[in-house]
Amino acid sequence: GGEFGAATGRPRRVGPFDIVATKYGTMVQGATYLTLTKLDVLSYMEKIPVCVAYEIDGERVEYFPMGYKLEQAKPIIEYLPGFKCDISKARKKDDLPKEAISYIDYIQEKIAVPIRYVSVGAKRDEYIKY
Repeated sequence: GGEFGAATGRPRRVGPFDIVATKYGTMVQGATYLTLTKLDVLSYMEKIPVCVAYEIDGERVEYFPMGYKLEQAKPIIEYLPGFKCDISKARKKDDLPKEAISYIDYIQEKIAVPIRYVSVGAKRDEYIKY
């Protein structure tokens, strides 16, 4: 993701988008829209992982667990097709490859909160009003 640990200087990894945690976070914060950042760092992936639920004690749960259950939660991952191209020049939705649009729309549908902005690069002007 182009980010490094402050103390160690090691590169940080990019993990799957967590639908369950994001749904919970938007609910408790009363968010009316979201900004999806760092879409560009997924450009190299053949398949993009998304956490869609958790497994707790052998059972699939689609709600955010509390207390000790959170410690037991194992992510259930689905994979969406990657887009394998540079998107940093995109400035409108139609500039994105269909796989990137599908990824954004999938997240938006699952979290039930609109995504208003999508960053496609590290610079201030590298974003799309979605």
